[in-house]
Amino acid sequence: MRRVGVNMTTLGLIGSGRIGSTVARLAVDAGHDVVLSNSRGPETLADLVAELGPRARAATGAEAATAGALVLVSTPLSAYPSLPAAALVGKTVLDTGNYYPQRDGQIAPLDSGELTGSEYLAWHIPGARVVKVFNNIFFKHLQNLPRSVGATDRTYLPAAGDDAAVADVAAFLDSIGYGTAGYGPLAEGWRQQPGTPAYGIPYGEFENEKGIPAAEAVIRAALAAATR
Repeated sequence: MRRVGVNMTTLGLIGSGRIGSTVARLAVDAGHDVVLSNSRGPETLADLVAELGPRARAATGAEAATAGALVLVSTPLSAYPSLPAAALVGKTVLDTGNYYPQRDGQIAPLDSGELTGSEYLAWHIPGARVVKVFNNIFFKHLQNLPRSVGATDRTYLPAAGDDAAVADVAAFLDSIGYGTAGYGPLAEGWRQQPGTPAYGIPYGEFENEKGIPAAEAVIRAALAAATR
């Protein structure tokens, strides 16, 4: 799905699970380079790198952060203290994370609503520009819903963060087949967290792996309907 006129970039990935590997595939298909990492070491990513081809390579988390013009963080919240914060200074960071207390343990500022999940990530990587994106969509739907620019059934993804960083992310999303519904700063990121109308629902049931295209108006209505 490479697009003429789109500036190709390098995407660094810290975490290469279901969402991370899916974004990596979409990025490679669009003509971007990807540098993958996980908590188990570059050698454990050999099969994925081979599948993705010459635009992909495996590295450490710090190397992926350094290499990426954009850096996707897709890890449990328990991994945030070990992120390569120094290498992420000045980078636009795509946060796919969700807070699940049964997995992550209780985190007081998230339980109280003092911080959103993405603000909690930003606290661990000061100097990075964090954008909440990709957290609200099933990985199979993410894989199957890309559409070209101008398609009448193009799907939109919500994104929260500062305007300049969201613009960076929007250009990347456009290149991989998605529109962007930017709607506010990280403090508003709760509107796309688990349990909200924007989380999963607009893209259809998990059993339907092809998903349902979600127009910008659908996503914005879901964001507006969220309550705390």
